[in-house]
Amino acid sequence: MNELTQLCKLLKKDFTPRIRDPSKPVRCWSEKDFLEDKVVDVYVIILRTRGCSWALKSGCTMCGYFNDSMWEKVSDKDLLKQFDRAMENYSGERFVKIFTSGSFLDDNEIKPAVRNEILRELSEKTDKVSAESRPEYITDEKLSTIKEIFQSKTFEIGTGLETANDFVREHAINKGFTFNDYKKAAQTLKKYNFKLKTYVLIKPLLLTEKESIDDSTSTVDKIKTYADTISFNPTNVQRNTVVEYLWKRKQYRPAWLWSVVEILKTSKKLAGNARIKCDVAGGGSIRGAHNCNKCDRKFLDAIVDFSLLQDTKVFEDLDCKCREKWLDQLDIENLGFGSLVDFSGRYQ
Repeated sequence: MNELTQLCKLLKKDFTPRIRDPSKPVRCWSEKDFLEDKVVDVYVIILRTRGCSWALKSGCTMCGYFNDSMWEKVSDKDLLKQFDRAMENYSGERFVKIFTSGSFLDDNEIKPAVRNEILRELSEKTDKVSAESRPEYITDEKLSTIKEIFQSKTFEIGTGLETANDFVREHAINKGFTFNDYKKAAQTLKKYNFKLKTYVLIKPLLLTEKESIDDSTSTVDKIKTYADTISFNPTNVQRNTVVEYLWKRKQYRPAWLWSVVEILKTSKKLAGNARIKCDVAGGGSIRGAHNCNKCDRKFLDAIVDFSLLQDTKVFEDLDCKCREKWLDQLDIENLGFGSLVDFSGRYQ
């Protein structure tokens, strides 16, 4: 066990999950996304499970989704109650995303019988369902069963590759699988004509701003033949994580929104037929990707527009005096160790 894995475990040592109702989902809401080249309403469900199996072993350096997990077994009955409660607010959306803050295909989170019952109901009501899973759970046995349920309807799996660089994934993210594992899972999904969404992390720990831009765009170039959708997630500072540990010590700063836009513009040129998206959790705040506060909202709105329209022209009118500070950081950060942090009063 390496030092990074040990630190991930250590930061959870004294963590006590809040007392939660196991029959209620984490959250449900409606948002916009693409379906058959049209912007549509999408219904999103997050079920509360025992938690990601990898997070229970050690976890990723940036992921705090375990904070919303039960950390103990949730019964099949309660999981189905969660789903039923979530569907009470369902308004006939043709596209449903169903997440667990872990892996929907992990039998330790959701047993096959429960998973299949949920998918059968959704297949009768929708045209597309999207879920998430780590590569090790994407198997022929599970996908063949899902194919019997969905037939010609669209099923999508999102997997958090984060980077195509194995060294960065192991030593900065502690992800627990390799690029080859991802490629094998992608090939298995294609056998069943399922879609693959690949999550790419912007600015993992230990990378400078410039290195993170290069890493993200390089990853797009390496995965564009595998992924149908490439979804960027700028690192945000979540509780009880290694990222938060270093951020509190002023040894980490979330990405500049200037960097995010630069990555999106370059990636759109590289991606071929893959769709490019970006979800900036905590954007504009001290814990999320941000610029100077004055221009953050304009950047975040443009990123949302780009994710829907796939048109980099939405970025053409973005400008702010803080651009010079961002460019200065790209120039001088290699003279020091790692990324520069915020020192203005706003971030104390």
